[in-house]
Amino acid sequence: MLASRRRSVLPGLGPSLGFATLYVSLIVLIPLSMVALEAGGMSWARFVAVITTPRAVAAFELSVGASFVAALLNVVFGTVVAWVLVRYPLPGSRVLDALVDIPFALPTAVGGIALTALYAKNGWIGRHLVPLGIEGAYSRLGIVIALTFIGLPFVVRAVQPVLAELEPEVEEAAACLGASRWATLRRVVLPTLAPAALAGFGQAFARALGEYGSVVFISGNMPMRTEIAPLFIMTKLEQFDYEGAAAIAVVLLGMSFAMLLAVHRLQSGLAASRAARRT
Repeated sequence: MLASRRRSVLPGLGPSLGFATLYVSLIVLIPLSMVALEAGGMSWARFVAVITTPRAVAAFELSVGASFVAALLNVVFGTVVAWVLVRYPLPGSRVLDALVDIPFALPTAVGGIALTALYAKNGWIGRHLVPLGIEGAYSRLGIVIALTFIGLPFVVRAVQPVLAELEPEVEEAAACLGASRWATLRRVVLPTLAPAALAGFGQAFARALGEYGSVVFISGNMPMRTEIAPLFIMTKLEQFDYEGAAAIAVVLLGMSFAMLLAVHRLQSGLAASRAARRT
């Protein structure tokens, strides 16, 4: 056994941990710390003044609200898509499965241009929304559409493996015991999918909160109306206000981290409650 361990191609705990820490530091921790250091160059009073201006507050409210709505939509419809891909392996399901990953591979600017052309007043969908008094592009609705587009894969890929492990026999057993479809969904399926759906929600929300490329084309970029926080950061950079841009970026970073931490704790709580029920 000792000889097999010595011949292993994988390094031991020490080198592996050191390499992982170094890589994560170079790729994630050091760049993010530089943003915090740039924002730390200003006084607390100036920091508060920058992030509490009416324009900044409006940008934060729009980014958070649109990201939350888009993540909720993706939880509902992304779970449905994952259910179809897992439970109904039809002839075209592999094509649909591949299409889910398009927002991952597609440049965000291309996605924004495509959505704008589709939902503009003369677009294929936009021309049908105008008579109803609905503006698909250059509005807050357009922002939600773009954020839903880029966040869908996170929910589908988080829920899909859990659904694959959930055997249909479990639902059939619940039906044999007299449970209705709604009771089976509420007591068997949803508790199993809840941690994965929460993970997908948190990832989709955090991703949407910092999205820029796909939103900048379809939003209209009107201050106090359709200006998102990442665009406000770009405006600050164009004005050479690097400290102000870093301050806005730090707030967005804190929001994303807080959301991911909250989702992680909710997942832990759900897992603990499920384990307690089993015992």
